[in-house]
Amino acid sequence: MSDEKRQSIVGRLFERVFPKMPDFFSLLAEQCQNVAQTAGRLVEFMESGDPAVGHCIRQDEHDADRIKIRNLHTLNEAFSTPIDREDIYRAIVDLDEIVNYCKSTVSEMEVLGLAPDKHCLEMAMHIKLGTDALVQGYSRLAKNPQAAAADADTARKAERRVEKNYRRAIAELFVGDDYIHMFKRREIYRHLSNAADRMANCANTLHDIVVKMC
Repeated sequence: MSDEKRQSIVGRLFERVFPKMPDFFSLLAEQCQNVAQTAGRLVEFMESGDPAVGHCIRQDEHDADRIKIRNLHTLNEAFSTPIDREDIYRAIVDLDEIVNYCKSTVSEMEVLGLAPDKHCLEMAMHIKLGTDALVQGYSRLAKNPQAAAADADTARKAERRVEKNYRRAIAELFVGDDYIHMFKRREIYRHLSNAADRMANCANTLHDIVVKMC
C-alpha cells in the first residue's frame, strides 16, 4: 500500500473518530446579520407603516426559524465546540427571539389597527443599533474576541435606551380615559421592550464568551 493511500485511510479514520469542528463563529455571525436585517425592516415599518414591509418581517421570522433549527442541529451533532456549548445555545435561541418579537409587534399592530408612533420608531431604531453591534461583536470572536466586549456594551446601552423610551411612552399613554386604546398600544410597546431584553441577553452571552476566551 502506498504512503499516500495509507495517509488517506488514516485521515478518514481520524475524521470519523474526531469529526471536524463546525465553524460556530460564522454560524452565529450569519444569524446576527439576519436579525439585524429584520431590525432594519422594523425601523422601515415604523417609519412608513407599509404592509409590504410587515410581510417581509413575517417572512424573516420563517427564515430565522430555519436558521435557528439548523444551528441547534449543528450544535447537537458537534463532537466539540470552540466555545462553551451553553453559550452557543443561549445565543442561538435569544437571537431568534429578537426576530420573533419584531414579527409579533408588526402582526399585532395590523390586527389591532394601530399605526406606528414616535415611540415605536425610537425603540425600533435603538433595537437596530443594538443588533448592528451584535453583528460586529459576534463577527470579531474568531480573530479579535477582546474587541467584541465593547460591542456587547454598545448593545446593552441600546437596550437601556429602549427601556427608557418604553417608560416614557407608557407615562404618556396612560393619560385620559381611552382605556381600550391604552391597552392595545401598551401591548405593542411591550413587544418592543421584550425584543430589547433578548438583545441584552445576547450581549451578555457575547461578553461571557469574551471573558472565557480571553
